[in-house]
Amino acid sequence: MGDTKQTEQAARRMQQTKRRLGFLARAVGIGVIIVVIFEFGVGVGNGSITFNDDIKTEQTSLPNQLDYASVNEVYQILKRHYDGKLDPNKLLDGMKAGLVNAGGDPYTEYFDAKSAKDFNDQLSGSFSGIGAELGQDSAGNVIVISPIDGFPAQKAGLRAQDVIESIDGKSTAGMSVDEAVGHIRGTKGTKVTLKVLRNKTDEQSIAITRADIKLPSVKWQVLDGGVGYMQITQFGDDTTDLAIKAANDLKAQHVKGIVLDLRDNPGGLLDAAVNVSSLWLPQGSTVLQEKRGGKVTNTYPANGQNILQGIPTTVLINEGSASAAEITAGALRDNHVATLVGAKSFGKGSVQQVRELSGGAEMKVTIARWYRPNGQNIDKKGITPDKAVGLSADDMKAGKDPQKDAAITLLQQ
Repeated sequence: MGDTKQTEQAARRMQQTKRRLGFLARAVGIGVIIVVIFEFGVGVGNGSITFNDDIKTEQTSLPNQLDYASVNEVYQILKRHYDGKLDPNKLLDGMKAGLVNAGGDPYTEYFDAKSAKDFNDQLSGSFSGIGAELGQDSAGNVIVISPIDGFPAQKAGLRAQDVIESIDGKSTAGMSVDEAVGHIRGTKGTKVTLKVLRNKTDEQSIAITRADIKLPSVKWQVLDGGVGYMQITQFGDDTTDLAIKAANDLKAQHVKGIVLDLRDNPGGLLDAAVNVSSLWLPQGSTVLQEKRGGKVTNTYPANGQNILQGIPTTVLINEGSASAAEITAGALRDNHVATLVGAKSFGKGSVQQVRELSGGAEMKVTIARWYRPNGQNIDKKGITPDKAVGLSADDMKAGKDPQKDAAITLLQQ
């Protein structure tokens, strides 16, 4: 009976396993306005790709077990002599994290139970917060870019361009966007109080009750001139269904071309990247290949859901486009169905596997490298656009988007 129960539990875990690709750290220039969702906190992304448990890349030169005598020696010194309070659970988490970090790979990570939950919430696009877009102005002040319709921030009266002076009494002077995100996020039903400066003279204190937020990863519309616009902010659980819906809607409106905006998209689920790429590609076209030790271990083909095949397309990328976003951009470019516009992408070409650990913890380990259809691995190199177009802080403050304009112009030509 016990064996049967364990087998059923293992089967359920296997069914719940998802392939994921990396979220990445974004580089942010000083003085440039950054648009970040409060609750999503994509400033530092932590994605991965999950495979079945039978995939191994064993290091045969390593001992079967580590000698923990020296670790215990350190522990005993802390236990006897440390002038402070020690938490044994935090000590264990620190030891595990240190072991993983010693490999020197920034994408191989240990997540304690809380971090693992945050990581999975990011991929699902569901989190608890206030529902607003946060940024910085040229003076480095934390500001509200826009409260999102229907969410607590808007209902409480927060407005675009409000300068956030403090969060629950803590000054935001010198605070980064990511730090502000961390202070504003919290448990559903709890309150966060923001002291804001409006119109440079009107100082207000606004209490906002946090709620569960679910933001769609895909938005689309038809622009003037009959050009379709599809923006994908991450490759999450809802991306495939929303992208298919967008594709059908845009095609039904007989758009003359499509701008696919992948700027500042940090990545996400591999399956979503393959499915989105397949909207443009003939069935069987290569989306990407995986290699371990220089040998191809897996090839991902387009799945035949090619709703947008034949429609002229430009893809917007920048230094914040990473991982799954780069897979999609590379697949469309190398299969000659799209032109890339913008700035060079981030450059993340490794594949991670997520493994569940005891106590709700998880570990993400690099197991392979992925390659574009043209055979290139983009790790630390990125993808260079066909047409390089910049986007300055002055452009953003003035509400201009020369990258998007250039992508539309190419389609009209």
